[in-house]
Amino acid sequence: MRKVFIIAEAGVNHNGSVELAKQLIDAAVKAGADAVKFQTFKAEKLVSKNAKKAKYQKENMSNEDDSQFNMLKKLELDLDTHHELISYCTQKNIMFLSTPFDHESIKLLDTLGLEIFKIPSGEITNLPYLREIGRLNKKIILSTGMSDIGEIEEALDILEKAGTKKKNITVLHANTQYPTPMRDVNLKAMVTIGKTFDVAYGYSDHTLGIEVPIAAVAMGAHVIEKHFTLDKTMKGPDHKASLEPDELQAMVKAIRNIELALGSSVKKPSKSEIPNIQVARKSIVASQDIKKGEVLDEANITTKRAGKGINPMRWDEIVGSVALKNYKEDEPI
Repeated sequence: MRKVFIIAEAGVNHNGSVELAKQLIDAAVKAGADAVKFQTFKAEKLVSKNAKKAKYQKENMSNEDDSQFNMLKKLELDLDTHHELISYCTQKNIMFLSTPFDHESIKLLDTLGLEIFKIPSGEITNLPYLREIGRLNKKIILSTGMSDIGEIEEALDILEKAGTKKKNITVLHANTQYPTPMRDVNLKAMVTIGKTFDVAYGYSDHTLGIEVPIAAVAMGAHVIEKHFTLDKTMKGPDHKASLEPDELQAMVKAIRNIELALGSSVKKPSKSEIPNIQVARKSIVASQDIKKGEVLDEANITTKRAGKGINPMRWDEIVGSVALKNYKEDEPI
């Protein structure tokens, strides 16, 4: 059975603190996630100095100026911190992932030996960025928030032409609004992506709560990504739309239960219910005392539990036959 790959997205919820980042790793491990993901960027390479914050960022950091640059500068992770966090993840037996947001960060993460490269929604129309990641020939997870099917096709084409095989790419349906309104989730589009491009698919979730990623797993998602934090009330752009540790734990548990419940697709009695066949099904029995030699008909036979005798599906075969012995009422024929 294929196991859903669950990414606990710490993102920038470490608020620039290595200690907080390690606590987030601990929470991801406790929840049972497969990977914990951060973000790798240089503010100077990512945004211009006059770029404004997104609406949700302003709402969650209302007491600061509205410059994206100043906000992101405080959330950078330097090289030493990357080494420290990767080492800590290895020690805790969880995969370290990070999303690169610029060319320098791509090179850094490649040097650090990352097995999987996560492409964020905002870079899906960035040809030189896509080409550089495609050339690495690593496993790729591509988020598709804000994009249409044509833009996804172009991005996949660039990645493949650069040298990455399609079998190594997983495409995530996503919506970049934090939090995403339920009416805008459009989860069926996830399956459309998989069918259209014959590619592994998944879902990056920004809704409040855990029901949508669980539904995505039931619809065949290979990968689930979900933001989490230690405390939703902390100051920072993404805390408010993130899960707290107990919610992350509940989501992972529910996903693992759904994996088990999906089963094999073969319809047959399960091992646990086989004993119920004799209890819940019926057999052909005498509805009154019957003497040897009497003809069995609808007047003297019926069907009752338990199911240890002749299967009622043989009713037409039994009706009209002759009793080979005496039967008491309720005795199986």
